[in-house]
Amino acid sequence: MITPHPSAPVAPARTVRKAVVPAAGLGTRFLPATKATPKEMLPVVDKPAIQYVVEEAAAAGLDDVLMVTGRHKRAIEDHFDHAFELEQALAAKGDTMRLDAVRDAARLASIHHIRQGEPLGLGHAVLCARRHVGDQPFAVLLGDDLIDPRETLLDRMLDVRDRRRGSVVALMEVPPEQIHLYGCAAVDPTGEEDVVRVTGLVEKPALQDAPSRYAVIGRYVLDPDVFGVLERTPPGRGGEIQLTDALQELATSGTVHGVVFKGPRYDTGDKADYLRTVVRLACDRPDLGPEFTAWLKEFVAGLDGTRTARRDIAA
Repeated sequence: MITPHPSAPVAPARTVRKAVVPAAGLGTRFLPATKATPKEMLPVVDKPAIQYVVEEAAAAGLDDVLMVTGRHKRAIEDHFDHAFELEQALAAKGDTMRLDAVRDAARLASIHHIRQGEPLGLGHAVLCARRHVGDQPFAVLLGDDLIDPRETLLDRMLDVRDRRRGSVVALMEVPPEQIHLYGCAAVDPTGEEDVVRVTGLVEKPALQDAPSRYAVIGRYVLDPDVFGVLERTPPGRGGEIQLTDALQELATSGTVHGVVFKGPRYDTGDKADYLRTVVRLACDRPDLGPEFTAWLKEFVAGLDGTRTARRDIAA
């Protein structure tokens, strides 16, 4: 974590305790695998992607987690509940390692669920959390956007919220040709190396319309004022209620800041990035990494040899 700038406000006690995890999307990029299985439940090594997200929230001290799901996402609710028959069977075998792994998901935090009746966008999913959150600030973590477990992005965002108030978004600099895939932020410096003031936001702009290369990624710490703005935000891009549009209104009043993140981040909703995520996290595991990395080196060397042979034949 970067040391706060000397001119930054002194931080009071942590005020954010609740997290919202929107997980109601249809997962169309992963069909047919997601026809009956939520995309957030696709395994990353041996845990579903969404468990990494909840672990991140819990590690940052957010012990009250609301998941916004859809009617086809019952598997998510089951995963974060106790599985008594399975636990009893593992206990009877004395398999304490797997028993702890099964129980971990239900013990991470106080987990609640609400269903988003219609897929009306991220902004609508956040609005569904209003009754649960009340008038408290809260974090939003997208269910298929993983931050490397060794990073402290969420902690840093909570720190910025406590000192500067308002809302905080996570930003990452992306190549120009990718900016149309994200919400994009116009920013001003604050005097802190990794903190900027967000002056405007555009949802998935064309390259020539992008105010910067700073993309909004799937972590937010939001002031409860966002609910009133979302209520009057009309459908935007794609006919959905966009959280970016609501944050744009708040940004004009100077109450939105961004934390610029430079660490590893994985989009498990994208097929290629999902595969990279599995490989990277598997290589990092002490129980799997050495054997898997050795195999991977041999496999890649074999691919290189095959390519060389094909070039020789073609020549």
